[in-house]
Parts: sequence; C-alpha cells; structure tokens
Amino acid sequence: MNWKHAAVLVPILRRAEGLRVVLIRRVAHGVHGGQLAFPGGRVDPGDADELATALREAEEEIGLSPVDVTILERLPVAETSTTGYRVTPFLASVRPPAVWLPDGREVSSVLEVSVAELASPGARGEARVEFADWPAPRSVPCYFVGSEALWGLSFRILEPLVARLVHGRWTI
Repeated sequence: MNWKHAAVLVPILRRAEGLRVVLIRRVAHGVHGGQLAFPGGRVDPGDADELATALREAEEEIGLSPVDVTILERLPVAETSTTGYRVTPFLASVRPPAVWLPDGREVSSVLEVSVAELASPGARGEARVEFADWPAPRSVPCYFVGSEALWGLSFRILEPLVARLVHGRWTI
C-alpha cells in the first residue's frame, strides 16, 4: 500500500478531578468528518520529522503551544488500511491554554475526557459504524464518550494506555 504518513499528539493533562485526555471532534466534512480523534494530521514536506508534525498540528488545530508540551513517549506506529494512513502517535503531558482554540475549518470542538471514566467497565464496548468505503455497517470496539464513540485508529492508540495512565506509569 502507498501509505500517507501522519502524526498525532495524545495530550494528557491533570485537573483537580484527575487525569484527562484531550480529544477533538472533527468538523462534519472530510474522510474523518464528525469523528472523535487526537489532534494531528499529515506530514508536510517542511516538517523536520513526525514529532514536528504532531506539534504543528496540535497548535494549529487546538491552540496548544509546543512550549506547553512534554513528550512522554513515542508510541508504536498505527496503520489504517481503510484510509491508507500510517500514523505516529506521541503521548504527551500538556499544560492547556486558558481556553482551547479549535480551528473551525478542521475541529468543531475540544473535549477533555476523564481517564478514570475511560477505565470504568461501562466505557468500553462496541459501536455500529458506517464508513463510506465499507459495503455495510460494522460493529467496532470503542470507548463511549458521552453519547459518542471513539473508535478506529484513535481507539487502538488509546486502549493500551488507559490502564497504564490510571496506574501512574508516567508522571503527569
């Protein structure tokens, strides 16, 4: 497959009520329209490397300055044959801006989701999902975030991290 290379930031922050993971809701149009995801995108020719891509995209999409990001770990590359992306994720401890600044061309909203809630038994399940290139809807593993489902590549990146975050694997 001729992979499209991309990178995402998996931003984690600590609030008084505990650890939170920062997600975005993509705007309605485009291949990933309306989906919950991590800030990130395609590697541009001017990006020094995948980390530069993840930091640039997080700043553009949600107003997160690179000076407020501490990379905790480069995570395993994840691939999605449905859209042909090979994504390099970076787990990061972040200091959020006073107000998230979603770029309205790409992001409809920014969500801070409780890691403890994601770790609760009722948060993980299956959602019925339709995708343009699929012949029929499929049941896919997901985290339920309110009335929405975090599934696909974002789920596969986050799922192995939740228990480790709850158990303090990283200092945040």
